[in-house]
Amino acid sequence: MTLPRILIAALAVAAPFASLSVAFAQTTPQAAPTVFNDAQRQAIEAIIKDYLVKNPDVLQEAIAEGERRAQETQKLAQGAALKESREALLNSPHGVVAGNPSGDVTLVEFFDYNCGYCRKALTDVQALIKADPKLRVVLKDFPVLGAESLEASKYSLAAKQQLKGEKVFEFHVKLLESKGRVNAEKAIAVAKEMGLDLGRLAKDAQGAEVKAALAENVGLGDKLGLSGTPAFIIGDEIIPGAVGVDPIRKTIADVRQCGHASC
Repeated sequence: MTLPRILIAALAVAAPFASLSVAFAQTTPQAAPTVFNDAQRQAIEAIIKDYLVKNPDVLQEAIAEGERRAQETQKLAQGAALKESREALLNSPHGVVAGNPSGDVTLVEFFDYNCGYCRKALTDVQALIKADPKLRVVLKDFPVLGAESLEASKYSLAAKQQLKGEKVFEFHVKLLESKGRVNAEKAIAVAKEMGLDLGRLAKDAQGAEVKAALAENVGLGDKLGLSGTPAFIIGDEIIPGAVGVDPIRKTIADVRQCGHASC
């Protein structure tokens, strides 16, 4: 149990006591102060502490309720952000498109080249593309794991300027499957293997288009409240983590059936 959760729960439990105290003070014949002095505050705190010690289940219930409300608030905020960001998520020129470019359902993935769970999720994405000819996939670099991830994303986005069609996704797969930490050196090695112009690649990696792509992706991630990678977006649903093929496949089917992530 972290300190913030304890404080939130304690405040939730303490609120009724404070309200009752203030109400009592306001209804007594003689006017009473609504700001408690030190002795009154200590007395109230002692009552609350004694109550919580004798009834620890109340604290657990308060924590659960606080977390439920926080999740509900976050979900509402994410829903609004998804609507506002729909065009940038689905049709930005900075995204890498895999699968069927004209597919009827789009799966968006925010990833980091040094994220082990993203490597695990890669096989899921490949399986989904192979099994679903109507699926469109948009990949968004979201380098949250340090300077090496940022450099890898810069070179990957720069490589996109020289590659066409399925070659863009091939570069992504090769780089994500690289052994050890993925950085600029690994990206350059993949580019060399695929016959890219390395001089142009280095220049483009520091260019305005790559900077704009990363700024857009980071801005979208922040707006959507993404806290890590991978993060998948399908319709009106954000799915955090490498959850496996089946949950994603089901969500795709629901979006295809009724236009929402859950029918």
